[in-house]
Amino acid sequence: MPSTVQPKPVTANYKNATILIAEANEDQWRLIQEAIRQQLPTVKAVQASSLPQAMKLLEGWRQQEWDMAKLLLLDPHLPQLTDGWHLLRWMKAMSASIRQIPVVVLSYSEAQADINEAYQLGASSYLVKPTELADWLTCLGALRAYWWETVTLPPVHYGFE
Repeated sequence: MPSTVQPKPVTANYKNATILIAEANEDQWRLIQEAIRQQLPTVKAVQASSLPQAMKLLEGWRQQEWDMAKLLLLDPHLPQLTDGWHLLRWMKAMSASIRQIPVVVLSYSEAQADINEAYQLGASSYLVKPTELADWLTCLGALRAYWWETVTLPPVHYGFE
């Protein structure tokens, strides 16, 4: 007889969590903020609109791992064409606390070369960026279901709860 037991959500993964959003476009940032407010109301979204700003935030969190972002949503054009790829390379060369932050690349590009680049550099996933709020709500609902309610993350000493 097949089991009817449903897996228990792993909501403790992101209790009082912070998400770093590496997004230079202010219109997209506002859509993302609204979708997070609706789909992830207990999550704090922090924007980095440039490569230096993202690196500074991550460096600061490395010193205070308990406050570190639990997920990075990364536009590879931050705002320059290669800034996001540079950030991803830099993160994967850092200490475990930064290196283990899951990175979801959000790009308008559907080019196979960009998708390959993201995974070769260590991205956890690659999503084509939505443009409308309704699509952002669907996207962040799926992210919530996966990162909040499905996966098991590293232990507390890496900054995850």
